[in-house]
This record gives sequence, C-alpha cells and structure tokens, in this order.
Amino acid sequence: MMVALCTGMLFIVYRTTLFQYEHTEVRPTLLIHLCVRESAFASGLLNNLPRGIVRPNSDMELKPLWSSSSRQTEVDASNRRYLLAMPVGITQKRNVDTVVQKFLPENFTVMLFHYDGNLDGWWDLEWSSKAIHIVAHNQTKWWFAKRFLHPAVVSIYDYIFLWDEDLGVQHFNPARYLDIVRSEGLEISQPALDPNSTEIHHRITIRARMKKFHRRVYDVRGKVKCSDSSDGPPCTGFVEGMAPVFSRSAWYCAWHLIQNDLVHGWGMDMKLGYCAQGDRTKKVGVVDREYVVHKGIQSLGGSGKKCSQRHSGGLDPRMEIRRQSTWELQIFKDRWNKAVKEDKFWVDPFRSIRRRKPISDRRDKEKRSHHH
Repeated sequence: MMVALCTGMLFIVYRTTLFQYEHTEVRPTLLIHLCVRESAFASGLLNNLPRGIVRPNSDMELKPLWSSSSRQTEVDASNRRYLLAMPVGITQKRNVDTVVQKFLPENFTVMLFHYDGNLDGWWDLEWSSKAIHIVAHNQTKWWFAKRFLHPAVVSIYDYIFLWDEDLGVQHFNPARYLDIVRSEGLEISQPALDPNSTEIHHRITIRARMKKFHRRVYDVRGKVKCSDSSDGPPCTGFVEGMAPVFSRSAWYCAWHLIQNDLVHGWGMDMKLGYCAQGDRTKKVGVVDREYVVHKGIQSLGGSGKKCSQRHSGGLDPRMEIRRQSTWELQIFKDRWNKAVKEDKFWVDPFRSIRRRKPISDRRDKEKRSHHH
C-alpha cells in the first residue's frame, strides 16, 4: 500500500509540474490571441463573420509569392523566434551591420526603422532584402514601436529586442544572453554596459565583472541612494531605454504603456517594472555576462546639412529636442498620477512591499539587538 501511495503521489506531482510548465509556456500567447479576438467580437464590428475565420495575430515574417511544401515545413518547424527592431540612419550602417550579423544565426527577424529616409543605401548588404524596412523621416524609436510593433502582430516572437543603433556588440552573444534570461526568469532585461561606454546614466546598468547578471545596485553617492531597502527604479526593477529586451507578455503590457503622442519616451523606463508580470525586483534584470558598449552617438537632430537647413533662425536642434523631451517627461508623470488617482480599482502592486519593508527591517534590528 505504501508503494502504491508513493507512486500515486509522485504521479500527481509530475502531472502538476508538467501542467504548470505547459501553462507558463503557452498561456501568454493564448491569452493575447483570445483577448484580441474576443474584444473584437464584443465590439460588434465582426458579428457578420464566423469566429473560426478570425486570425487575430500576425508576424513580421516575409511571405514568398510561391513556395514548395518542403520550404513551408522548414519555416514552421522552428519553435522559438525572436525580433530585433532598431531605429537606423545611414551614418551608422557599418555598426548596424555588425549588430545584425550577430543576431541572424539565432533565428531573429530584423526590422529597421529608417528615421533619415535613406533606404537605398542599405541594399548592398546581403541580409537587407530579408529584413523589414520602415521609413519615416525624423521619428523616434518609440514612435515606430507604437505604430508597427502591436502585440497582436509580434505575438509569434518569444522575445523582442528594441535596441538603439549605437551599441557595440563585440562581447555580446544573443543565444547565451537568452539562455540567461530564460533560466533566471527575466521578463524585462538589458545587457550590461561596458564601464568604458561613452554614455552611462544609471549605475545599475554598469557591468559587474564577477556576476552573470544582477537585479539591483548598491550606491550611496549622489542624489539616488541605493541600499537593501530600495525597492524601485533606478536601484532595482529597472532597465534603460537604449537596449531593452521584452518577453512576449511583458511587451503586451509595455506597448500599452507607450504614449502615442509622447515620442521620446522619457520617464517610461521608470514604469516598465509594472509590466514585468510579477515582482519587478525579481523579473527585471541586467545581464553582465553578455554586455555591450553604449557609444552615445546623437542621431536625431544632429548637425548635418539637412538638419541645419530645416532649423533656420539659429535654433540648436539638440537643444530643442532636449527641451521637448523634458516637457514630455513632465506630461508623462502628470498622466500617470492622474490615471492612478482616477482609477478607483487600481492597486499599486508594489505599495505593499514598501509598507512591509520598514516592519521587516525593525524585526531584523530587534533580532540583532536581542542576539547581542
């Protein structure tokens, strides 16, 4: 009887574990698809269509005008797919080529947002004809992302890399990076920055040489004090906007967080942790083992001839862009505060953490004093 009982218990544990694994793997995709389809039918706009004919999701894969069944089978055989989306200008063509060459062998779809309008200059690259090209003059990464990376369109991809064009990838391997992200359960992440990078804005993004990854930083210098009691950005639960990587579920949330009219995205990185599908102190992290160099090259509003011609009257384009970004930052903060105030049913998932910490800290102090 004991043997039978133990066998039964092991079988139950096995089935439960298997179900949880399958539930974790499949649920985000199904949830996105079902939400899109059901909301469309609820609107009444699709009432004249049979539900089974509706395909709410799509992808960025190029479709051949003709294909054999063997080719189609080869395409469908892949279980995991990823998307690399980058805003690019022709002046950074060489660096972009280096980045793309790193990603292509790992089953990445490449999507380029051409903010300078120069598309013809890219056709000499072997991979260019297989990439997705979108052209819109002087538009930002977030403008492109909001309009062309809708969750229903990119739901086929397990991870979405939304990177800037000025990243050095000599010490970065996409496959190894994804292995770390999966194994550590990071829904939102970024590669660490080489300490020698030209631009570093937050200490949490700097590479820790002896670590595989990190979720928080300790720093008592400057205005921001980061310690064990810190429970939010930029001390923990934070990635910066130059090289974020999103899981499918995290992107579903982050896309809705992007404001349609606030194109510079300032302030949004401080709120991305709310899209981490759980505790941001655990689900958001910086990968140290696979790191990049941030070159900090200014692109939009640069000092080229075309830009000088457009900004007559002695205005400095970079100064104007910074002024616009600062203005958008304040608008985003105001909108967040207003939304929190007006949504009577919304509960800040991290408020309870902030309230509990002082209590736990006091208990730790009491234990230490009692011990002494």
